[in-house]
Amino acid sequence: ARRWVYTSGACLLAVGSLFFVTHTLTGQLVGMLCRVMGASALSITLSLYIMDHIRKTDFMQAESLRMAWSMLAWTSGPTLGIFLYTRFGIYAAHGAVAIFAMALLALFWTCRLGDNQSIRPGKTRPANPLANIGRFVAQPRLRLAWLIAVGRSCFWTTFFVYGPLFMVITGEGELAGGLLVSAGNALLFTAIFWGRVGQRFGGRRTMTSAYFALSAMLLAAGAVGESVPFLTGALLLCGALFAIALDALGSTAFMRSVRFYERAEMAAVYRTYLDFSELTPPLVYSV
Repeated sequence: ARRWVYTSGACLLAVGSLFFVTHTLTGQLVGMLCRVMGASALSITLSLYIMDHIRKTDFMQAESLRMAWSMLAWTSGPTLGIFLYTRFGIYAAHGAVAIFAMALLALFWTCRLGDNQSIRPGKTRPANPLANIGRFVAQPRLRLAWLIAVGRSCFWTTFFVYGPLFMVITGEGELAGGLLVSAGNALLFTAIFWGRVGQRFGGRRTMTSAYFALSAMLLAAGAVGESVPFLTGALLLCGALFAIALDALGSTAFMRSVRFYERAEMAAVYRTYLDFSELTPPLVYSV
C-alpha cells in the first residue's frame, strides 16, 4: 500500500541520520543511501497523493502554495542544522533530522490519507521497471515535463554549489556566499505570485517567458563575471526569481499529462530528474 511506502521513506530518513553520526566511511555510504531512498519514496508518494486528492484545475494554486511554504524549511533548516552542530555537536544536528522525520510520519498518519479507490492491485506479474522508461519516453508531454524539471533543477544545483564558490573565489568571502544562498531561498515566497500569474496567463506562456528571462539573466551574469562580483550575484538572484516560476508551475505539466492508471510508474521515472540534475552540472563544468 502507498501509505507504507510513505512510512518507509520517513523511517529511512531517520535511520540514515543515525548512520551519519558513526564517523565511518561505511556509515556515510549507508546513511546517504537511506537518505536518497527515503527522499525518493516521500517525493513519489506525495506526488501521487496530490494527483489523487486535488483537482487538475487546482494544481497551479496548490503547487505554488506548497512551494511558498517550503521556504520555511529551506531557509530555517540549514541555519538550525549549523546552530545545533556548532553548539551541541553532530548528535544534536542529526537527531533533529530523526525527530522531524518522525513528526512528519505522525502527521501523515493523523491525516489518514488513503489510496485512490479506482486503483486495484494487479493480479498479473509486475512488469519490468525498465519498461516504464520506454513508456515514459514514448509520450511527448511527459518528455517535455521531464525536461522542464531538469532545466530548473540544473539551475538550482549550479546556484547552490557554484554561487557561493564564486563569491569566495572572487574575494567577497564566505558570508557573501551564504547570503546569496539565503536570499535565493527567501525568494521562494514569490511562488504564490507565480501561481497567480500562471492562472491568469496560462502555464505554458508563463513557463516559456520564465525560461527566456532565466536564460537572459544567466547570459548577463556570465558576461559580467568576475569584474563586478556583486552585480553577478544580483543577476543570479534575478535568475532565481524566474526559476521559482518554473518550480511553482513546472510539476503541473507532469501532473496534467500523466494517465491516471500510470501515475505510480511514471512518477518514479519523472523523479529521476533530480538525480540527473545533481550529476550533470558538475560533469559539464569539470570538462
